[in-house]
Amino acid sequence: MLETVSVRHLGQHIGNEVAVNGWLHAKRSSGKIVFLQIRDGTGFVQAVMVRSEVSAETFAEASALTQESSLRITGIVKADDRAHSGVEMQATTLMVVQATHDYPITPKEHGVDFLMDHRHLWIRAPRQRSILKIRAEIIRAVRAFLDAREFTQVDPPILTPSACEGTTNLFHTQYFEEDAYLTQSGQLYMEAAAMAFGRVYSFGPTFRAEKSKTRRHLIEFWMIEPEMAFTTHEESVQIQEELIAHVIAHVLRHCEQELRTVGRDTEKLARIATPFPRISYDEAVAILQRNGHEITWGDDFGAPHETEIAALYEQPVFVERYPTALKAFYMKPDPDRPEVVLCADLLAPEGYGEIIGGSQRIDDADLLFARFEEHQLPADAYSWYLDLRKYGSVPHSGFGLGLERTVAWICGLEHVRETIPFPRLLYRLYP
Repeated sequence: MLETVSVRHLGQHIGNEVAVNGWLHAKRSSGKIVFLQIRDGTGFVQAVMVRSEVSAETFAEASALTQESSLRITGIVKADDRAHSGVEMQATTLMVVQATHDYPITPKEHGVDFLMDHRHLWIRAPRQRSILKIRAEIIRAVRAFLDAREFTQVDPPILTPSACEGTTNLFHTQYFEEDAYLTQSGQLYMEAAAMAFGRVYSFGPTFRAEKSKTRRHLIEFWMIEPEMAFTTHEESVQIQEELIAHVIAHVLRHCEQELRTVGRDTEKLARIATPFPRISYDEAVAILQRNGHEITWGDDFGAPHETEIAALYEQPVFVERYPTALKAFYMKPDPDRPEVVLCADLLAPEGYGEIIGGSQRIDDADLLFARFEEHQLPADAYSWYLDLRKYGSVPHSGFGLGLERTVAWICGLEHVRETIPFPRLLYRLYP
């Protein structure tokens, strides 16, 4: 029986006859020759079937194949410099597993709503497959970076009794007789884990019940959240920029074909290098004011503000030390200037907005309790979190990397809805 080979590895079998399992992506015919574009999940290959070299039945089956029919094809692998994969197959036999009829996504233009209604099929398209492959490689790169630096993955709960940053934008549910929320961050639990392991990270879904329809927002998205004991804000920022540089280098090395498929200008990515520029919130406000934005010290930044700032740099840029009143209750005030906190947001170039938010955390029990009262947080729900400052508290820092925005930036996408297999948007819960 012939060896079954994935398209990705066909280049290792030039001159040999092998089998490929896959689906028909496209077909064209000149009468005497049928050209079959086959995909198998690892890539695309053209199989050429010549009428005079196969049985009449096999040629008829090939000629009748419809888009997305599943099949098993055998053939001799030949080098072809014109093909993206560098090879093509000279087809010898064909077995149709299932012939499809009226496949809804055709080469013609379809509207966004139609494609999102058929997202379960749309992800088969070359562009969508490439985006999701790049997403997978970004995850692989992040894990490799953190694992190599002795971070331990710890999984926080998705149902929580309290909120990380207030309950305004959280999904509420009943946990038997108690109130519960879908998590907006695993950070608080990661702080507890950091006191057990030193360096930890979580990777999982988070939820924000924000009624937003911008190109940057999803209702359900994935976060990578490292936390580090005995680590200052400055040390955390250095790790963040090293992580991003590592991810970019990994994607450029492993996703050349996928980046080409999505049309990404890789020269911009290749120029990403540490150290990243840093500016203070104060400096950012001054820049925005000079450029005509109506903003005053103490105002938060929106998408236009972040885009304006990022446009000044080819590299990602850190904006540090935001006003204390703008940020979460757990962020440590700057000892030299308590009206700002030891935090940084990392803004991606090209208008993609914040991809990382991080800070040094409050390590003093009295100050944290005071923050509970200022933010009107229920002390009983957060008593376990306060315990972390009572029993062996240390300086510690952490950050959260938003996966979908990072994918959007690296791929050069217009909207984050393409960065996740099945996006959850304001008015979309199907499929």
